[in-house]
Amino acid sequence: MGLHIAYTLYILIALTLVVSILLHGAKPSKILGWLLAIFTVPVGGILLYLLLGRNRRKNKLILLKKDRFFKFPKPTIAHMAAMRGQFKRIMTLVYRNSHFPPTEGNNLYLLKDGKTTFEAIFKALEAAKSTIHLQYYIFEEGELADTFLDLFVKKIKEGVSVRMIYDGVGSFSLSKKYLAKLQEIGVEVYPFLPFKFGRFFRTLNYRNHRKIIVVDGFIGFTGGINISDKYLKGDETLGKWHDMHLQIIGPAAKHLDYVFVMDWYLVSQKDCTPVKIDRTIEGDANSLVQIVAGGPDDDFASLEQTYFSIINKAKKYIYITNPYIIPGQAILQALQTAALSGVDVRLLISEQVDSKIVGWSVRSYFEALLKSGVKINLFPDGFLHSKIIVSDDAITTIGTANLDDRSFEQNYEVNALIYDEAFAKLLKTDFLNDAHISKSLSYTEFINRPWSDKLKEGFGKLFSALL
Repeated sequence: MGLHIAYTLYILIALTLVVSILLHGAKPSKILGWLLAIFTVPVGGILLYLLLGRNRRKNKLILLKKDRFFKFPKPTIAHMAAMRGQFKRIMTLVYRNSHFPPTEGNNLYLLKDGKTTFEAIFKALEAAKSTIHLQYYIFEEGELADTFLDLFVKKIKEGVSVRMIYDGVGSFSLSKKYLAKLQEIGVEVYPFLPFKFGRFFRTLNYRNHRKIIVVDGFIGFTGGINISDKYLKGDETLGKWHDMHLQIIGPAAKHLDYVFVMDWYLVSQKDCTPVKIDRTIEGDANSLVQIVAGGPDDDFASLEQTYFSIINKAKKYIYITNPYIIPGQAILQALQTAALSGVDVRLLISEQVDSKIVGWSVRSYFEALLKSGVKINLFPDGFLHSKIIVSDDAITTIGTANLDDRSFEQNYEVNALIYDEAFAKLLKTDFLNDAHISKSLSYTEFINRPWSDKLKEGFGKLFSALL
């Protein structure tokens, strides 16, 4: 009798989920996959769907009327004038998705690897006068974390407000002792969607992958680098960690601050109006920059649409550096179409991987990419973690988003789009230098790889939408 009741309850739950999938499913392939999982994997299929499968663009993870607590920056005449030229459509797309117009008058500094990045960050923090806002997916204890703590003590004594967000999963190792120290010295600190039993299935798969620091609403940092000593000392398994970060001085940094402000409201339910400080920017501040932010609560996959548009817009070349290139059908088609059309399409991917199954999934797309003429280079020196696209000596993006469904559909991400010829050429040169020391794959060589590798890649591809 008890077994009959349990079976009936299971069928009712499964049918309820089927209705939900049919009403709210985003992609036909995923709809079919989840239907098969629910009916072929007893109990496990339902649990996996509850954990990983629900369409958050239909069923918002966090109900938030953004204009309830602050106004997005209204585009000025100068902003509207900047939305012109060959990238007007991309600028308009980003503005309609993220509400940030392109801004002129920015100084940009390319920060390669940990030492250079943290020297610039600590210099900016030392000079803070009003506010320090920072949020990271991974914030690990160690020498860097201790340096941040010491700086926070000093700046709070000087009257600077310090606010910090850390991801509840990415920074799971952050100890209660360290968090207590932050609170004791006056840092306002909150986790983003921490582990809670009551909402475990609803939130575990949706993480804040952003890396942002904004000082006084005027100096901003974003890119791929987390707070971890491995960026200074390397990793016992993977060796040296290579990554790219960006320092922005100017109006685009204030837009990064708006992204932080939105996340701050989500985690604290507190308003935090971005500071308004007028400063003179040193040097030739002539870079045109646009911030694009995206997450599972947005109506559209803004980062995927941005990447897709940049790839489709390329006329001469498009160079992509990213450790996690697991393209959906749209991005895969765009890369293949560009390569077959004569565009020089090159991917720079780390030969070392921090997850075997992710590495198999990435490699499972190599054959289709190589066959269409996409060039693939495997970087051999440690682990390459940068997330960069540069195209046609004209447009660049640096940020936190990978080329995979997780970044496009499930994570909160942020990138900077740079419409600047000199900056694009700088990143192009850096890409070619790294590609020169990398292993170039050939289609003929790759298709003759061992069958065991093909089997692993097939297994990885099967789970690519869940990674």
